[in-house]
Amino acid sequence: MAKYRLVLLRHGEGAWTKENRFCSWVDQKLSSDGIKEAQNCGKHLKALGFEFDLVFTSVLSRSIQTAWLILQEMGQEWVPIQSSWRLNERHYGALIGLNRAEMALNHGEEQVKIWRRSYDVTPPPISESHPYYAEIYNDRRYKCSDVSQENLPKAESLKDVLDRLLPYWNEKIVPELKSGKMILISAHGNSSRALLKHVEG
Repeated sequence: MAKYRLVLLRHGEGAWTKENRFCSWVDQKLSSDGIKEAQNCGKHLKALGFEFDLVFTSVLSRSIQTAWLILQEMGQEWVPIQSSWRLNERHYGALIGLNRAEMALNHGEEQVKIWRRSYDVTPPPISESHPYYAEIYNDRRYKCSDVSQENLPKAESLKDVLDRLLPYWNEKIVPELKSGKMILISAHGNSSRALLKHVEG
């Protein structure tokens, strides 16, 4: 049986994590604790003898910053990094920026749990009046993606995340794994969940 070498991880803590808010596609840097988490992860991977050939990240800063810090700790800053929106966190639509506790008060804990943890239930879509709509959809990083801005998601279920992630996984990442390269993916909670669901069947 062939063995492939893949390390899949979630980025370090971001500023909104502490505030219990839906961050999603809003670009957040790592918090001071998130920086330490990434550095500690790099130290751990180095101690275990990992040597990466290629790194994949989302186009969100917290994912990229985590990869940089890990490679720096490992003395592997030269390893190539490829970034794609297809590894982004799940798009939480109209919930972006909201506090989870407030959401539970307004919609009930069960509804929030369904939005967060179900496989195929999509939260309400983001609208142009949303406070973070312009920040997301006017961002230059999405002007060079492989789909038009009109076709970028406005909200996603976990199933939707897997559907947009799989073409990138199959076309870009799998061939590198099959060629024998050791791969690091620095992604997000939900893109990691979706990919694990696929990889583990």
